[in-house]
Amino acid sequence: MTDTDRFGEDLADFVRRVAELKASRAVPSGDLRTMLDAALFELDHVAERLWPGLERLANHDGPAAGAVAAREEQRLLRTVFQRFPLPVALVDGETVVRRMNTAATDLTGVRGGYATGRPLAGFLTPSDRSAFRSQAAAVARGEGDRSMTVRLQRQPGLPVRATLTGLRPGNEPRTVVLVVLQPPGTRDPLPRGVRGRAPDLAEATRHAELLELSDAMTVTLLTAPPGDPAAVLARVAEVLHGRFADWVIVDEGAADLRRRTVLGPEGGPAADVLAQDPADCPLVLETARCAASTLQVRPDPPDSFGRDASGAPVLVRAHVTSLLCVPLAPGANGPGGSGGPVQGVLSLFRTGARLAFSMAEARAVDVMARHIALAMRRPA
Repeated sequence: MTDTDRFGEDLADFVRRVAELKASRAVPSGDLRTMLDAALFELDHVAERLWPGLERLANHDGPAAGAVAAREEQRLLRTVFQRFPLPVALVDGETVVRRMNTAATDLTGVRGGYATGRPLAGFLTPSDRSAFRSQAAAVARGEGDRSMTVRLQRQPGLPVRATLTGLRPGNEPRTVVLVVLQPPGTRDPLPRGVRGRAPDLAEATRHAELLELSDAMTVTLLTAPPGDPAAVLARVAEVLHGRFADWVIVDEGAADLRRRTVLGPEGGPAADVLAQDPADCPLVLETARCAASTLQVRPDPPDSFGRDASGAPVLVRAHVTSLLCVPLAPGANGPGGSGGPVQGVLSLFRTGARLAFSMAEARAVDVMARHIALAMRRPA
């Protein structure tokens, strides 16, 4: 039997075993660890046997044939990785994402293109980031596989088991870390969005609420009095307050910011926040200067939004757990935008046990902010 035939049989066996793993995803929750161990074994098999075998065939068949075979094999392995039934990510020793499969993007709520090049630890709750980085660095140094429980920013109340193992694929100069994420106690390891999984009603509800908010904002901007930016901002704050954010703070201008509107919870320090000078809010100034949005969960440092007249940090007094700070600018690349300077800053706070702002919500607010800026520029 030739090397090519032997490699073909190994590859066919691997594809068959992956199909069996996918077919067994409905195993009882108590058997999920066995399934996870088998999945890790198959991935090790790819790195330690199939990939070196491919390289030997490429060198034996010559540069042209080897290059074609390598491209075909890489395409196949990428497909297997993307369709793997468990959430899987390849990271380096600093947890920077090299590649993330579809199941992992659905679990974390982060698109693969956005995640690539960013630390996977950044998608965890702040209390888990340091420990996760330390464990990933140890695995990358060759100190053995690790396993720990982490929590994602998207679902801080749901513990997720993270299993880390080192791989040395092909011509990689350093060890990469394979991270498998698995929420414990779930019968179906497939995350939302994978074929065959029942739709997530909570996510569908949040999406519908976001569409309703966008519709309400559109109606408000179309019916706002032209030539009166202050009136536009006041009506915008009323739409967002309560249903979307516990606090809505609107500052008008760019170089010389003026606080126009503050809506907060009943009994909160709204008067103190309204009296605050926006020039004393580093986060507002940075947003106006850079014309870039900021999304923070458990904001740090606590005085990034300045202090009130008594010297207490505004974020601490307001019990802020997540915030969005968005520039009001038409945006040259925005739909219907014609470009232009920043006309203000919109700050949104959520407090207490309310869910933190998601990246999907941040994106929707970015679009609304461009439309608000256009409405502010409408002549009387």
